[in-house]
Amino acid sequence: PDLQSQLAALRDELRAKDEYLQSTHEELESSNEELKSSNEEMQSVNEELQSTNEELETSKEELQSVNEELSTVNNELNVKVDDLSRLNNDMNNLLAGTGIATVFVDHQLRILRFTPTASQLINLIASDVGRPVGHIVSNLVGYTGLVSDTQTVLDTLMPKEAQVQTTDGAWFTLRIRPYRTLDNVIEGAVITFSDISELKRIEAALNQTNRMTRLAVVLHDAFDAVIMSDLD
Repeated sequence: PDLQSQLAALRDELRAKDEYLQSTHEELESSNEELKSSNEEMQSVNEELQSTNEELETSKEELQSVNEELSTVNNELNVKVDDLSRLNNDMNNLLAGTGIATVFVDHQLRILRFTPTASQLINLIASDVGRPVGHIVSNLVGYTGLVSDTQTVLDTLMPKEAQVQTTDGAWFTLRIRPYRTLDNVIEGAVITFSDISELKRIEAALNQTNRMTRLAVVLHDAFDAVIMSDLD
């Protein structure tokens, strides 16, 4: 009986071990399948990462290309800014060098810029840029049509011209013309004052000479005794 019970115990132990081995084998197979599945997933993730890396590399190249293009455009813009700055300086020096008083106004008759000579005629200062030209006190005598004449030029696009005199006796030819861009767009008006004081003096001298010549002819042909004297 002891042998039988020992054999039964051994069979039970062997059966338990077989069951344990079977269970362990099944767990190993399950783990192996999971590992295989994980490996496939990792492989898929690796491929996605590789694809993403390639896309990032492509994007990097595209960004590098865009950056180079932006750098080129920036350099071109800098060159244009320098050219515009030089042109602006040239224009300012040209306008100042001519000695012609010039005022630029927009469609609302607001002052855009002016030459130094213009400040002697209509009392302009740097802070007047942006103000309506009609708000500026002028040194012109007997001429009050600057605003209306400028508006007429903008309305009709026909230039206007007049001779005006300043409070110190100087004479100027006032010209008002539309301000045209290179594309023939009207963006305001240009007001210029050209000094004709010397011409006025010459005209006055010529008129005086003509009067004296006529008087001399009359005296030459007169049969009367004529004496001319000054106030003394």
